[in-house]
Amino acid sequence: MSIRIGIMGYGNLGRGIECAIKQNQDLTLAAVFTRRAPETVSILTKGVNVYSADDILAHKDEIDVLILCGGSATDLPVQTPEYAKNFHVVDSFDTHAKIPQHFAAVDASAKESGHVAVISCGWDPGMFSLNRLYAGAILPQGKDYTFWGKGVSQGHSDAIRRVEGVVDGKQYTIPIDAALEAVRSGSNPELTVRQKHLRECFVVAAEGADKAKIENEIKTMPNYFDEYDTVVHFISQEELDRDHSGIPHGGFVIRSGKTGWEEENNHIIEYSLKLDSNPEFTSSVLVAYARAVYRLSQEGASGCKTVFDIAPAYLSPLSGEELRAHLL
Repeated sequence: MSIRIGIMGYGNLGRGIECAIKQNQDLTLAAVFTRRAPETVSILTKGVNVYSADDILAHKDEIDVLILCGGSATDLPVQTPEYAKNFHVVDSFDTHAKIPQHFAAVDASAKESGHVAVISCGWDPGMFSLNRLYAGAILPQGKDYTFWGKGVSQGHSDAIRRVEGVVDGKQYTIPIDAALEAVRSGSNPELTVRQKHLRECFVVAAEGADKAKIENEIKTMPNYFDEYDTVVHFISQEELDRDHSGIPHGGFVIRSGKTGWEEENNHIIEYSLKLDSNPEFTSSVLVAYARAVYRLSQEGASGCKTVFDIAPAYLSPLSGEELRAHLL
């Protein structure tokens, strides 16, 4: 029996989820929901309908898991707890500082309705989070370091585009090489976020917009840019489309730790990602966790979960016997 997936929002992430579903034989795309006029949205999967987001409850019985593709700045804090009242849901909420608050709101909603929700899925938070947990448990005497990029941050780019006077924009997160080299040396440096990354923004401003005001609002934005050295470039839409159309990303999670009675031995654990498409990889993680959500719901679970709460076997289409025979 296929797990029926609904997609809420058909931007880069929604399209990526549609592609990921195609690669998983136990999943089926049931419907796409959009805040745009449905007739203006063309999807890749033949025979699947696009509906208005306003009509989603009419299709409640057609969907096993709803994957939410909105932005973390304003969409998901409202959407995830709301949709968890009627659906099993997965989201990619990535404002790290607000995850506890988001979890509490979604958990209350999902427990009350008897649904399962997984929040903050993707690669960070998500895969990077798991690797920080594993490495810290294995090397308790040590330090974690996370580097992102070079690449396009979807969440930060979305935050830029929501600034008044901005027509379009992309944000690149760039690791600072000297900091990365210091961590890999095993010297356990103390690094601020400003010493680890540069944020570079390419912004298309509306005609007549106050560029100085836009730049200041971006650079001082809490949870996104205020703790980083941020460079803002104002360019034309043509330049943005020509030079910044891709959505690559990646990064590193590094744990530098010590073992031995006198802590005489040094160890480095490093997990890295090099992604041609940030949204397509994130989508692939969301789809795997949608499978886990469905399985947990079949077991009678409810409430909000994170990647920390879900056993790896729930992510795989393989049976326990197959996993033990081929992957263990």
